Amino acid sequence: MTAGVAPAAQRVIRTFNGFKLFTGLLWWLPVFYVYQRDSGLSDAQIFTIQSIYYLAFCLLEIPTGALADRFDYRRFLQAGAAVLTAANLVPVLWPSYAGFLTHFLLIALGNSLVSGAGSAYLYEYLQRSDSVAAYQQAEGSGRAYTLTGRIVCLPAAGVLMQWYAPSPYWLSAACSAVAVVLALRLPALPPGGGERGAEPRRSLREQLLAGRVLRRSPVLVLLMAQGVAVFTLVRIGQANLFQPILTVKDLPLAGFGVVMAVTTVFELAGATRSTWLRRFGDVRAVFALTAVMAAALALLVPAGLTGTLICLCVFSLASGLIFPIQRQLINGAIPDSRHRATLLSLESLVDRSVCALVVLALGGYLSRGAMNLFLIHVAVGTIVLMAALAVLVRLMRRRRHTAAEPHTAAKENVA
Repeated sequence: MTAGVAPAAQRVIRTFNGFKLFTGLLWWLPVFYVYQRDSGLSDAQIFTIQSIYYLAFCLLEIPTGALADRFDYRRFLQAGAAVLTAANLVPVLWPSYAGFLTHFLLIALGNSLVSGAGSAYLYEYLQRSDSVAAYQQAEGSGRAYTLTGRIVCLPAAGVLMQWYAPSPYWLSAACSAVAVVLALRLPALPPGGGERGAEPRRSLREQLLAGRVLRRSPVLVLLMAQGVAVFTLVRIGQANLFQPILTVKDLPLAGFGVVMAVTTVFELAGATRSTWLRRFGDVRAVFALTAVMAAALALLVPAGLTGTLICLCVFSLASGLIFPIQRQLINGAIPDSRHRATLLSLESLVDRSVCALVVLALGGYLSRGAMNLFLIHVAVGTIVLMAALAVLVRLMRRRRHTAAEPHTAAKENVA
């Protein structure tokens, strides 16, 4: 994975991978829906909290990304891990609607601190170390670390909850504390690294106005829209509906973590093999994989328990393949690295905004007992949207290439 990469960059990749592992190791993930139901919350309250979580993330994402660009990515990674540690303890000490709302608000704050800053730190460090070619594989290996941890630990979630209900939250807090230690070990960005790396930091006001970059880069806007579709599908399939689907399919609680671990094996396989799809073209690969994910969700409607498990595994394999490709596309399309964390945070803001609307709609579907109809509508809408975006990206790239040809010819004539 790190052949031809400088030893210092290899150490950063390993430390960053460890950070992603421990911040992503949420033991409560397969059982939080059941834990909240057992604490007295209704379905309406549970999905209302999730919708508020996405909205809170939206409000926090741009300011935290802009501040990370203005100051130090590492400090934001450290602060984010510390906030996540506190967030994981709240449901233990305060198992009520207000407590779970506080828990998810803190999760939103912690994730907003690390989401843009994490990818920006890794990309900038590798770029300034002349190792940027390793970025996609590094993102894939980082996700693989997280998924491997989940495979090992999540099968025990249901059993742990039956033994001592708050134990998944205690373990999640302990993992976040380890992430704080790893974030403290990340080195500062190297100086220089070419003209872009040597540019001075801009003011906070200029960072908050980084959206102007999007007006000059329509391809980046379209790629971000692709990312929204990918993120929404993954959140719906792996977080918002994962437990309700298994409940409807009459799977015992002890099996929830096992199923999540099995599907995570497939996601891990995809995350470590995403480079295999380079020969098909990144935009084509993203479209095809998103279509596969949407189809897998739609096929959950007629499927029995065995068919449901197969669909979830296919869905997870595709999501593992798609994320490193999408991250590479977005980072490669950003024209000004001084705004990298801000723009990545802007993408996350749009992701969460759409998810908040989708979750609100989901609550309405569930109240009518129409979860199957919801899955079909999401699948059809996603495929239509992705087909349109794929065509637009191709047209914009062709137009940009055509516009660049006269300038290239003029330079050749001058020479």
